[in-house]
Amino acid sequence: MPRIYLDHAATTPPDPRVVEAMLPFFTTHWGNPSSIYLEGQEARRAVDAARKTIADLLGASPKEIVFTSGGTESDNAAIRGAAFAQRARGRGNHIVTTAIEHHAVLHTVEQLEREGFRATYLPVDRDGVVSLDALAEAVGPETIVVSIMTANNEVGTIQPVAEAARIARERNPRVVVHTDAVQAAGSLDITPAKLGVDLLSLAGHKIYGPKGIGLLYIKNRTPWQPFILGGSQEKERRAGTENVPGIVGLAVAMQLAWQERDAFNAHASRLRNRLLFELPERIPDTVITGPSDPERRLPNNFSCCFRNVEGESVLLALDMADIAASSGSACTTGALEPSHVLTAMGIDRDLAHASLRLTLGRHTTDAEIDRVLDVLPGIVQKLRALAGA
Repeated sequence: MPRIYLDHAATTPPDPRVVEAMLPFFTTHWGNPSSIYLEGQEARRAVDAARKTIADLLGASPKEIVFTSGGTESDNAAIRGAAFAQRARGRGNHIVTTAIEHHAVLHTVEQLEREGFRATYLPVDRDGVVSLDALAEAVGPETIVVSIMTANNEVGTIQPVAEAARIARERNPRVVVHTDAVQAAGSLDITPAKLGVDLLSLAGHKIYGPKGIGLLYIKNRTPWQPFILGGSQEKERRAGTENVPGIVGLAVAMQLAWQERDAFNAHASRLRNRLLFELPERIPDTVITGPSDPERRLPNNFSCCFRNVEGESVLLALDMADIAASSGSACTTGALEPSHVLTAMGIDRDLAHASLRLTLGRHTTDAEIDRVLDVLPGIVQKLRALAGA
């Protein structure tokens, strides 16, 4: 059997339809969209058309879409841009986020603390769901930014973003609400108006688009200032020559993801549920991480921990069996510390070191899930025997 790829939360293979749409902008339509001559204007029309397509998909205006290099830049730009703009208006210096955000958010907030801002990191329950009571208690007159991810990249927990936004604005109508929707974009309705957010981050490579491209939705009139300077691109909100092939590819990837979302969710959730319900029966002392209710987690996400096993050893054994998997966020691979997401959920550090994440894609098959269910129990049993467990 060919290699089995089950790490779609880390990245997805570019859809051939996306690649086809991008190719002309590497070859025949390679102009700089800021140039006034023919080659530049061909590129400009492509960027404008992609922006319009994306805005329509998000129920937004084209002027509310800013293209970035990906989700990390979008998160940084959203939080820093809103925090400094709000503080410059004298509205306070307090930021609220959750303990299980992606490091693109957490490290940005931590840096802002070093620059004189205050921060509150909201707790989550055992399923990874943010405490709305803690949010209501945290938001006050000095709160300027609230950032809560739409769905967690490690354990798939879907957060009550719309309810959180409503609560935050009841406590402080001038607060700016941001959501990191990078992991949720291919599966959930992330229309900003429905989520009630002012800022939203998205990345192309999580939805079968190219790497190195993302977007930041900035609701009209939201206090915000740019942090990449040096040119007038993106209406002076993000300097630098636009990544035209990436922008075109992002628009096509989003179109396909939106059109095929229901079919993908049905396919992925059916296969994911096989892992969710069958794997614990085959491997004793398996602890499911994230919501046990399939409806409360991303449809393609399965995550667990195995007692008395090192997670890295499981991954290496799976790789040797031609199965690509992950222990959590791809951005923390190689880190010695256990997942901050799992420890925030109350999972002890030793167990958190034994985590496994399997994230399914459009082309994952029943035969591939059969293979995982056949191979993984033997791997865990062997590793436990070697450890004397």
